[in-house]
Amino acid sequence: MLGVVRSQAMWCKNELVTTAFDSERPSRAPAKRGSVVKGLIKTIRPHQWVKNLFVMAPMFFHKDLFGSTAGGDPTLNLKVAGEATLATAVFCLLAGAVYTINDLVDVEADRIHPVKRHRPIASGAVPESFAKAFAAFLVVVSLSVAALKLNWAFSAVAALYFVENIAYSFKLKKVAFLDVGLIAFGFVLRVLAGGLATDTKVSWYMLACTALLALFLGFGKRRHELEGEHAGKQRAALEAYSKTSLTVALAVTGIATAVTYVAYTLDKDTEAFFQSDKLWLTVPFTIFGIVRFLFLVSGRAGRGRKAESPTQEMLSDVLFVLNLVLWVVAVVAIVYRLRPSA
Repeated sequence: MLGVVRSQAMWCKNELVTTAFDSERPSRAPAKRGSVVKGLIKTIRPHQWVKNLFVMAPMFFHKDLFGSTAGGDPTLNLKVAGEATLATAVFCLLAGAVYTINDLVDVEADRIHPVKRHRPIASGAVPESFAKAFAAFLVVVSLSVAALKLNWAFSAVAALYFVENIAYSFKLKKVAFLDVGLIAFGFVLRVLAGGLATDTKVSWYMLACTALLALFLGFGKRRHELEGEHAGKQRAALEAYSKTSLTVALAVTGIATAVTYVAYTLDKDTEAFFQSDKLWLTVPFTIFGIVRFLFLVSGRAGRGRKAESPTQEMLSDVLFVLNLVLWVVAVVAIVYRLRPSA
């Protein structure tokens, strides 16, 4: 009788421990169709697509966005704008496929992350079989549009972007510093693709600024991730990083980005091309953006770390967004020599 009581007691104890452990995990109940659709949309990270605006950079800085009518009035160049918009859409779809594949690869690591465990695939809201089929669909559609509606050179760069990201997701993201270098290379490919889609020559300064800024943002992302619990288990490369090395990397790339941008605005060829020596007036916005980003990733912006990624931190920070808008307005006003109407 005593043995039965002890057995029952042990069974109850094990049940309580199991229940308590399971309660820490996200529920993975069978997904409904509506929740699967919402989960897929969340998985492709539309809020991250802002990065693909780099595809439009060549058109924006080469003054092809606006033309002029016979009477001299400004008018939108629909052909160039349409090509740039379509190219950006292609990269958004490819990025969505990459994010989906990345979540499939990282599903086990995400399940022990305090925030990422709630991602649709990790939580079970989106079945892995659905996610695989959806990723394949996005790749086929995006590359087909690139080949049929734009040109083969653009398609080749888009395909290289996808292959590079697959290599990153499966293997190379585990190598510290190389992982951030590949992220930067992805941004450079976006800019090159934008130039090819709109038949616009991409300057050396644009590529240099893009690469340095992407390195800066990438190291900021790693700095943000390093603050999380079990960082090494969530991303293998983080074990090789330290706060000191990332602080140095952020300082070097941040300063290099600012210096390169200043040099670009003061370059004689730049002044001659835009027929203006006022582009340097946009420098304060660039420097403020760099400094504000450093405050956001370090948790010293008075907000703490509330978001899953620095991109979300930036997009939810009023000062950062306002500064970005003012930079765009200033650049457009200078490049296109806009003046208030009388």
